[in-house]
Amino acid sequence: MLVQKSRYHGVAAEIKLQIEQRIWLPGDRIPSIRKMSKMQSISPMTVLKAYELLESAGWIYAKPRSGYFVAAHLNRLAIPQQTIPQLTNRAIKINEHVFEVLTACKRPDVVPLGSAFPDPALFPLKQLGQALAKTIKTMPVQSAVTELPPGSVALRRAIAKRYIRDGIDVSIDDIVITSGAMESLGLSLMAVTKPGDIVAIESPAFYGVLQTVERLQLKAIEITTDPQLGMSVDALKHAVNSHDIKACWLMSKYQNPLGASMPDANKLAILDVLAAKQIPLLEDDVYSELYFSEHKPKPIKAYDQQGLVLHCSSFSKCLAPGFRVGWVVAGRYAKQIEQLQFMTTLSAAVPNQLAIAEFVLHGNYDTHLRRLRRQLESRQQQMRHAIEQYFPLETKITRPSGGYFLWVVLPDHINTGELLQTLLDDHNISIAPGTLFASDQQYKNCMRINCSYLLTDKIRQALITLARCIA
Repeated sequence: MLVQKSRYHGVAAEIKLQIEQRIWLPGDRIPSIRKMSKMQSISPMTVLKAYELLESAGWIYAKPRSGYFVAAHLNRLAIPQQTIPQLTNRAIKINEHVFEVLTACKRPDVVPLGSAFPDPALFPLKQLGQALAKTIKTMPVQSAVTELPPGSVALRRAIAKRYIRDGIDVSIDDIVITSGAMESLGLSLMAVTKPGDIVAIESPAFYGVLQTVERLQLKAIEITTDPQLGMSVDALKHAVNSHDIKACWLMSKYQNPLGASMPDANKLAILDVLAAKQIPLLEDDVYSELYFSEHKPKPIKAYDQQGLVLHCSSFSKCLAPGFRVGWVVAGRYAKQIEQLQFMTTLSAAVPNQLAIAEFVLHGNYDTHLRRLRRQLESRQQQMRHAIEQYFPLETKITRPSGGYFLWVVLPDHINTGELLQTLLDDHNISIAPGTLFASDQQYKNCMRINCSYLLTDKIRQALITLARCIA
């Protein structure tokens, strides 16, 4: 029997209001489906749909064989207070801090809550190995030369076909294959800036952005980024009108570290602000295939009519970690990026390019992606529920609609950089402290948690230990 949408939405809204009015407190068990059905004189199916709606929005969570409970902190992050971006007048110095943290987190005995990489067990490594072995046996001798930048024709054709399938008109001549997404983004930034130029970036920002800005001797304006809406359109507009910005670098979907995704209206507004000043946009879309919705959200590149968007991505987060194969849809900047690549890394590994092309074209790539998305969504739910159960009530946490990161905000007095040292030294647990994601200490009470790993007893115990250290 079909449940009328308006009916269960109304029930969900009523329960949500009761939670907001603190009739139901965090941790309270709300009435069972059967009991709520009798109380409201509605069918159990209507109650179930209402509870599922509330759970998906982060207001309640289910415990197996126990019922539904009010979420400890409702998973709501306040909108950042900063609205006017400030130019960083000092040089960004983040590389040393990033190196120290990532080196410590690489230890094989460490629980990888701070890792930037998804669980390797999620990927078809055996099939990729077979594709690589086949490629090495059959690849032409001349391929070491013919597959130099812009890269393998077979791989560029496979990538272009996927763009066209998504409704984005891309030619293989627009695509340059790179050694991972970070190279595609770094080369793109080099193509549109020179030392001393100003770049608009997100705040908080992926630490790779900060490292690249430092390495290229650029200045950054860190733009307020909302955990639900992405980069602030108003703040970017103010920055563009106040400073001579030469480029903008952002993630429009599943932003690292917040997990934020822009609504389509915001994507269009961001593009309009930049297009008015002819400012190139570097769109970091490395998590584009890791969406939980029914349909794949469009990147900003889909709306680009002037060729201002350099769309960068890779296979590292969705298929082949360690292969280091990425790309940039560079359009008008393609030749510049090819020349820059010749002067730096020369080329992504040719066998890796050909092996990935083989798998994408003939290896059930889409079947793998569907399975991967289901697993990541399930693991995110499990991790969020565990954090709700163990962490202090004041904790706030994001609810991304894709990717595999959770952004956790702790009480103001907590310093996650200091917390990391305790966790590593005494408990072999890693986190990604908030200090990695800005040029100052403004996110010191925050951390990024990797939720791509199965919630084993070991990881559950690590979360309990982490919660105790916070307390």
